[in-house]
Amino acid sequence: MEIGASTRLLAVIGDPVAHSLSPTMHNGAIRALGLDAVYVALRTPAAALPAVLASLAAVHAAGNVTVPHKEATERSLARKTDLCARVGACNTFWSEDGVLVGDNTDVPGVLAALRELGADGAGRWLVIGTGGSARAVAVAAAETRAELYVQSRSPQRARDFAQWAGSVGATAHAAQGPLPADVVVNATPLGLRADDPLPLDPRDVKEAQVALDLVYFAGETKWVRALRAAGVRAGDGRGMLVHQGAAAFVRFFPGQAAPVAVMRAAVDRALGA
Repeated sequence: MEIGASTRLLAVIGDPVAHSLSPTMHNGAIRALGLDAVYVALRTPAAALPAVLASLAAVHAAGNVTVPHKEATERSLARKTDLCARVGACNTFWSEDGVLVGDNTDVPGVLAALRELGADGAGRWLVIGTGGSARAVAVAAAETRAELYVQSRSPQRARDFAQWAGSVGATAHAAQGPLPADVVVNATPLGLRADDPLPLDPRDVKEAQVALDLVYFAGETKWVRALRAAGVRAGDGRGMLVHQGAAAFVRFFPGQAAPVAVMRAAVDRALGA
């Protein structure tokens, strides 16, 4: 990949961001298609977010947003898709006429990743977490008419999130006592580090058939391995990463189909799979 004066800049912003495989995935796609662009990771503390977003808009850049900035970025956009506004979180942005435009490709990413695991969207979902990724899970649940339960370390946050999820069309409840779920989704950052605790003990979701961890880690996350040992069909965040990334790629390069197989292979190589 040769970088020159005409090379287009794409970036993923977050804090932390060193773990992100978005640069690996998108640069693989860029090379495969011979595009004049480069994708980088920019660690962005919360205090720097407004300045970073303004600078990216000024240089006609595009990219993605990861934790913890998805909700704040949505509020900073000049224009946004209806889905982005509904979720209240932005994970994909690009520049038009010097201003940022945003979308949320996490929703189709969640749905596609769950389909790969054999979940058709029906039944009861449990989402762990209440951040920007959890918002995408809630909207995905609403679109598939799944009943949503919300688990959080803060009971009040779980109740507030369930109320918000109801406002976007989901049938949602704060989880209390035994956790009923056919599908479980970890939408917290737990698992990014090897010494993180499990987001939820597999014994607490005995009825679960499918589990999706939005976190990815070399050799898969501890939670995915524990769930599989308990007989649950479980997958880590690589499927979600690829599917949301493919949808984002089309936003970055309109009219250009995303080379999904190339993107998936790049992610799998990086994770040792």
